[in-house]
Amino acid sequence: MKLDLDDAALFLRVAELGTLSAAARERNQPVSQISRTLARLEARCGARLMHRTTHGLSLTDEGDTFAEYARRLVDTRDELAAAFRHKQNGPSGWVRLSVSSVLAETLIAPSLPSLYEAYPQLQVDILADDRMSDMAREGVDIAIRTGAPNLDNLVARQIGDHGRRLCASPAYLSRFGAPRHPDDLPAHRLITSSASPSVNRWPWAPRRDAPAGGVYFAQGHTRTDNSALMMTLALRGVGIARLNDLLTRDQMARGDLVSVMDDWFDRGRVPIYAVMLPERHRLPKVRACIDHWARWVSGEAQGLEPSAP
Repeated sequence: MKLDLDDAALFLRVAELGTLSAAARERNQPVSQISRTLARLEARCGARLMHRTTHGLSLTDEGDTFAEYARRLVDTRDELAAAFRHKQNGPSGWVRLSVSSVLAETLIAPSLPSLYEAYPQLQVDILADDRMSDMAREGVDIAIRTGAPNLDNLVARQIGDHGRRLCASPAYLSRFGAPRHPDDLPAHRLITSSASPSVNRWPWAPRRDAPAGGVYFAQGHTRTDNSALMMTLALRGVGIARLNDLLTRDQMARGDLVSVMDDWFDRGRVPIYAVMLPERHRLPKVRACIDHWARWVSGEAQGLEPSAP
């Protein structure tokens, strides 16, 4: 059977997106051209590969079989092309990234200048959203996720971790004083999360004189559903917040924020993973990005000391 791999790649993308119109928009082609390509594939296979209904598309049994083999062929082609491009020019091409808005701001945005300096042929398309993306359907090469990832049909690599610590601005501490004991906290203005109640559960550090119960339940004087705004509020002297230490690393280094009660509250280290579809994790452009972001989290790419445990 004579098979055009570009046609096979289009078939796979239509199957992922679920509609001809979505594939047509993505490729900036008329729907009729996408339809003709699928018809040509079906003629060469001698079988119907997709059911077409008003609700969308679904694969036939023959379509499932074709997709399985087509994926192997297309992935092999892409890996071969990437390997030769890498030898000639280094990693190149678009990398589509799914990441939370907080990590997009604290990790991805500041790391891009040095990434592009190291690999000028790379381009990054950032989907900054707190929802979990459908990596296959949305064409995502890498998803950056915190906590234990669901590894069903995915490959994950830990690129670092982050924790949380209590922070306040020097102006706030100058006005209200620094709390020394948990009993001091009710008299202070605390900034809490209205979107993630778990962020308001401050775990005690392991020490003999810590209060019983294991967790301090912070009651907010000010609440917000946005982590970046929590930091802004703390910087403006509004109160004390428990913030992601990647988010505050530069502010702490400059003295714009000061840690509070580090000996009382546990940092609660959480792993950060780069998650990939199995067919993409070996691509040079993907490996280059992940290696760079792992160095960035550690501080190596910035010439910083590694993050404190």
